Amino acid sequence: MSNLYNYSAVNKRKTWFLMTGFFIFIMLVGYVFAQVMDEPGIVYLAVIISVVMSFISYWYSDKIVLSMSGAKEVDKNSGRELYRLVENLCIAAGLPVPKIYIIEDSAPNAFATGRDPEHAAIAVTSGILGKLEKVELEGVIAHELSHIGNRDILISTIATVLVGVVVLLADWFRHWSFLGGRKNNSDSNSNNQLGTIMVVLALVFAILAPIFAQLLQLAVSRKREFAADADAALLTRYPEGLARALEKLSADREPLEAANRATAHMYIVSPFKGKEGNGQVSWFTKMFMTHPPINERIAKLRGSL
Repeated sequence: MSNLYNYSAVNKRKTWFLMTGFFIFIMLVGYVFAQVMDEPGIVYLAVIISVVMSFISYWYSDKIVLSMSGAKEVDKNSGRELYRLVENLCIAAGLPVPKIYIIEDSAPNAFATGRDPEHAAIAVTSGILGKLEKVELEGVIAHELSHIGNRDILISTIATVLVGVVVLLADWFRHWSFLGGRKNNSDSNSNNQLGTIMVVLALVFAILAPIFAQLLQLAVSRKREFAADADAALLTRYPEGLARALEKLSADREPLEAANRATAHMYIVSPFKGKEGNGQVSWFTKMFMTHPPINERIAKLRGSL
């Protein structure tokens, strides 16, 4: 079990390291664009707009996602066994019992949402309830409770804000460039050369920055999955349960009809059943994945990495 403690701590540190790098990257992009456009206020405006958009998403995304997924709420009477399982794990984790939803879909999957532990929800598909044994389902629920306890929705929202800032800045710079850009300033050759270098650098940032920002967001998401796996194993005291559940979810090739690209990262495994589950995945492919390869997650749970 000591390895699992290490995995959880290391991945949480890596998450905050990535988030720190994310903030530094935002400041660098903002500085370059502001210098070239000679409009420092545009950075603040981009931040304000992104924060407002993400604030709305943070407070209402749970209702939106649950509605999009066709999830139906159950309670201790209509879903007694599931409710009792969640309740027992919440007692062990020291968390309030979240709202519990079932998605009528035979593809096995689950996700958690909500802005904090007091306003959280867990959704599971009917497929996962029918295909997993109790200890396996406990591992899945513990994983989702770990996301709630670790406030991963908050981290995801912050990452969304940062990506939004980069995208807005890049869009504004491209439009500014097309409309004629900076006025010529003939003070000196050195100033003109410096201005040209800054414009070229800004153009490169405008093209590459949104891609890099989204890669950082995906990296943060993958680290949170590893941390939630480790925390779930510690909560249930039976890492094999979650490992077996991930094996079954990986082997099941049925895509989840209720999922879409906007919500795919929320599920315990990718709902689109791509090639990330088994075999070796190149580092390049891994960068664009919403989830870590399932074989790596299983190996970590079983202590073979």
